[in-house]
Amino acid sequence: MLRTTLESIPIERPEPTEEHPQHLCLDKGYAYSEVRDLGKELGYTVHIRPRNEEAQAIKRQVGDIARRWVVERTHSWMNRFRGVLIRWDKKGEHYLALLHLACAWITYRAADLLG
Repeated sequence: MLRTTLESIPIERPEPTEEHPQHLCLDKGYAYSEVRDLGKELGYTVHIRPRNEEAQAIKRQVGDIARRWVVERTHSWMNRFRGVLIRWDKKGEHYLALLHLACAWITYRAADLLG
């Protein structure tokens, strides 16, 4: 599925050059020779870093915090809104409005404006 995903990117990708290579950063789940070969075939510089190696590198850097699960945490927060988790609306505009409302509410709570 990686080939299909990379080929379906709708934005036109610039040609990789020596000065500006195209990077493809993946986690340990993609640590296969087929994935590395596919990355080279499509012109990417493949970076596959095991999870424990990344955590150890972050611990060594003073002042840096781990930001690995930001997307998963945000999806978890959005799944608390039942209308987002289970799409009840038939019209896409209504679902998008509810999605925006959920994002606004999450941002409002994260800003700690309620005290």
